[in-house]
Amino acid sequence: MTDRVSLHSGAADTVWFKSGFSSGGDNCVEVAFADGTTGIRDSKVMQGPVLAVTADAFATFLGGIKGDELSATARQGRPR
Repeated sequence: MTDRVSLHSGAADTVWFKSGFSSGGDNCVEVAFADGTTGIRDSKVMQGPVLAVTADAFATFLGGIKGDELSATARQGRPR
């Protein structure tokens, strides 16, 4: 059974932020950290759903982005 986390868009004490590379518009992904969980949401839909992943899973995801492991050219020849 999976544990549920209390990380949702409307929580008053949750601090959401977006990349410093963002242009400041509302077409971004925002993240928040709480109790070993990373929340990810669409900045256009602040009260919408939140994708919650473990801190380790988020770190692995960011490492894949930084290492260009997730681009279409990096995936060529790999099974889907």
